[in-house]
Amino acid sequence: MSLHIGDTAPNFVADSTVGEIDLHKWAEDDWVFFFSHPADFTPVCTTEMGRTAQLTDDFAARNVKPLGLSTDIVEEHWDWIFDVNATQNTEVHFPILADPDCRISKLYDMIHPGESNTEAVRSVFIIDPEKKIRLIMTYPMTIGRNFDEILRVIDALQLSDKKNIATPADWRSGDKVIIPPSIEKEEAEKLFPQGWDEQRPYLRLTEIS
Repeated sequence: MSLHIGDTAPNFVADSTVGEIDLHKWAEDDWVFFFSHPADFTPVCTTEMGRTAQLTDDFAARNVKPLGLSTDIVEEHWDWIFDVNATQNTEVHFPILADPDCRISKLYDMIHPGESNTEAVRSVFIIDPEKKIRLIMTYPMTIGRNFDEILRVIDALQLSDKKNIATPADWRSGDKVIIPPSIEKEEAEKLFPQGWDEQRPYLRLTEIS
């Protein structure tokens, strides 16, 4: 199945380290950082699970729920969490889904035969409160994710939804944003009374709080 930005995230019910999870019910009205890793007791995955746990407060501040997945069983997840906590100096409390039959991995196109037929690649799905997929990223098995980028894009998506703006390359919270070309001048004057820097008619930058 090929998923695209704007699609409704397919729902599923699966076992996890905190019990059975129905994705849509569990997400409630929050955002979801849904990510897969190839296997428990592997080095890159251990650092990623640890980093996710270390960023618990950062995700919570953005109303984001992390949700991990691999094709291992729940019992292996529980054993592995001890290693993650010990080596990464953190405590994993977010759920990790068990997907031994690859049902969810295939539903979300996480199995890439060029990498493995039985283990998921490092996929990222950012899902909004309406259960829409807003971002898809895929990393190879040997490369750990950039969590600064994951938080950055969540900030950008949430600000875009709230303020009706776009963000330029390398944008970070506090930087100038872009007024979309679809917003005519009269409407822009109401939405952005602080004014803007018009570098071209289609490229208008403004400060926003």
